[in-house]
Amino acid sequence: MLKEWRRERTAKRVKPGDGRALKRFRWWQSLSRVLFYLELPHNDGRRTVYAVDAKRWGDQGTGEYKADLYLHGRHHAHSKVPAAFPVQGGVIEVRMSTFGLKRCHYVTADGVEHQLVPDPHSAEGRRAHLDRAYPALSRCIGFLSAAVLLVALLLLVPQVAEPLTEVPAVARRIGTFTSPVRLPAWLNGAVVVASVLASTERALRLRYSRLLDGAAG
Repeated sequence: MLKEWRRERTAKRVKPGDGRALKRFRWWQSLSRVLFYLELPHNDGRRTVYAVDAKRWGDQGTGEYKADLYLHGRHHAHSKVPAAFPVQGGVIEVRMSTFGLKRCHYVTADGVEHQLVPDPHSAEGRRAHLDRAYPALSRCIGFLSAAVLLVALLLLVPQVAEPLTEVPAVARRIGTFTSPVRLPAWLNGAVVVASVLASTERALRLRYSRLLDGAAG
């Protein structure tokens, strides 16, 4: 019930599009744009083609995350993210994280989910190609990304927690905490950079964990 209520509430954000044409994906947009496709077949052999287009870092002016839905290459609808676009046979759900997409799925009326296909020229598309061409290497990279985030969590959280418990109100309630980990500033900086890169790699595969990626972001 809660999930359905959230989906209906999100669907109310959807506004009609203006019919403009979908722009081709350019290589220099890899760090700033995400583009995914969904093709739905008909019994007569025809196909309905949807495309979801969004800015990876959100709107620079407002800070909001928005997504645009295209139908057969024409602007069909737009919405703030998280978005739920009603389409043939279900909805397309779009959610963003600090590092990119964490969800871009077609959910049928029966609850079956299908991840949309990234544009081959996008960063997500190139990561998907690596997964198909070199699956063993892809799994190693995925494992390394998760490991980096786990290590970063274990190293950084205790150091952040220590000064927080030194606040008088907090100290009176739960006591103080002394971090067993003390790293120099340059090493902490390196851990932060590594965790950002790891979460970005996971976002290219639409992988997201509140514990790991949420902590990094």
